[in-house]
Amino acid sequence: MILLVEGKYKLEKFPGKGGWTYAELPTIPMDKNNPFGWVRVNGFIDEFELKSYKLMPMGNGNVFLPVKAQIRKKIKKEEGDEVTIRLYLDEASIVVPDEIKSCLELESNIVQENFKGLSDEKKKEYVNWIYNARNEDIKAERILKMLKDMEKY
Repeated sequence: MILLVEGKYKLEKFPGKGGWTYAELPTIPMDKNNPFGWVRVNGFIDEFELKSYKLMPMGNGNVFLPVKAQIRKKIKKEEGDEVTIRLYLDEASIVVPDEIKSCLELESNIVQENFKGLSDEKKKEYVNWIYNARNEDIKAERILKMLKDMEKY
């Protein structure tokens, strides 16, 4: 496991109605291989366990840990409070959703073999890109684009 950060951080809140509560993590770089620079992590905020949790980009090159109301309730912390954060890079192997597997099964052996031959990181990149689509139409377009890419790989 790769430890990304361990320490105490102050909870802050983005201004305005509905602003997120978060902890800024300036020592963790954005992941340029993931959509929007997200970084997937596992770890803890105080005693609350985080599994496959996304760190989000702030727009200033740093990432932040969004702290949902459910988590704040469990750890009994709010904006201005200090929390202990310990995060590890999420290195779980990629799970290809059944929806994508079904689409691949309808394609030629070349497409299937090319997808199988991708690194876990590249597969994860495609899956994240597809499932971060705003709606089902865009998701379908992205699946088709991935299948087309696999013809050429």
